[in-house]
Amino acid sequence: MSDKSIIFFDIDGTLLNHDKELPLSTKESIFKLKELGHEVAIATGRAPFMFEDLRKELGITTFVSYNGQYVVLRGEVLYKNSLNASAIEKLTEAALLNNHPVVFMDHEDMKTNVPEHSYITESIATLKISRFPSHDPHYYKGRELFQTLLFCQEGEEKQYEQEFRDFDFVRWHPVSVDVLPNGGSKAKGIEKIVEKLGISKENQFAFGDGLNDLEMLTTIKNSVAMGNAEESVKAVAKYVTKSVDDNGITHGLQLVGLL
Repeated sequence: MSDKSIIFFDIDGTLLNHDKELPLSTKESIFKLKELGHEVAIATGRAPFMFEDLRKELGITTFVSYNGQYVVLRGEVLYKNSLNASAIEKLTEAALLNNHPVVFMDHEDMKTNVPEHSYITESIATLKISRFPSHDPHYYKGRELFQTLLFCQEGEEKQYEQEFRDFDFVRWHPVSVDVLPNGGSKAKGIEKIVEKLGISKENQFAFGDGLNDLEMLTTIKNSVAMGNAEESVKAVAKYVTKSVDDNGITHGLQLVGLL
């Protein structure tokens, strides 16, 4: 077992604030961790291409993306868990009948099955990313998809949940739902990395704020919820730090004794 620590950070609401900015204190703390010889990793629901700039800025090459479906260790793909191809085709057909657009996502890009739709524009805009999905209704064919976005009003995903048992449906926006392989999670992706590196439970740390961090914060021994986290997230974490904009990462790392 390695005696060095690994620290997993969620992105939105954890590394980045509400305006999708990286606080200076957070950046400095990440570099300090690396100087001390610790492994710093990201665990996010985002696609790899949605946080490329952040990885470069922080010099991070280990990450869990798509909530555990696409895992990279030091620049090399370690684990992939793709969506069932035939079920995605059926889901797309059902969604079209309901006028619910979808966006197909692999590790490199995302494409929409309709030329344009207000739900797509509205929800993707909140991510403040430079890339917008272009139109390619057949993008799912012959590709490994790790997530699909289904666009519908709250409650409308229930009909899909009943029919498509291969998938988990996780709402992230009032008009959009993540469609993921059933049972996948950040925690499962993290497990692949810590097993490969041989890092003990005592030396595993995780920071998060959202509902998709619940399993990660429950599983990892030294879990830290952000001050701006949902109450249910704070309830499962071992520690609660200050909010992202109040030097929350630095404070949290001091709290757990890493800095």
